[in-house]
Amino acid sequence: MTKYRDNRKCRVMSAKHLDPAKSIIAKIGIEKVSAVTGKHISRVYRWMYPKDRGGTGGMIPQREASVLLAYARERNIDLIPAEFFVLPEPPE
Repeated sequence: MTKYRDNRKCRVMSAKHLDPAKSIIAKIGIEKVSAVTGKHISRVYRWMYPKDRGGTGGMIPQREASVLLAYARERNIDLIPAEFFVLPEPPE
């Protein structure tokens, strides 16, 4: 049994969810992200959906990102600002 087996925050993430939102939400927990940001859980899920499905393409809105960073800092959760960005692929 892994340490995440009974942890809902890791079970709800799947390959269809997009980073960086997926990774950040996994660190904090989907329900906690919802509570901390004041956003309904369905809105938090949309951050992990592609834009063609009505999501944000894996991007967490700036206002909520700053709230999550402050929350993580207060609770010693390993989360840094750079994790909220997707770096472009280097040109070939």
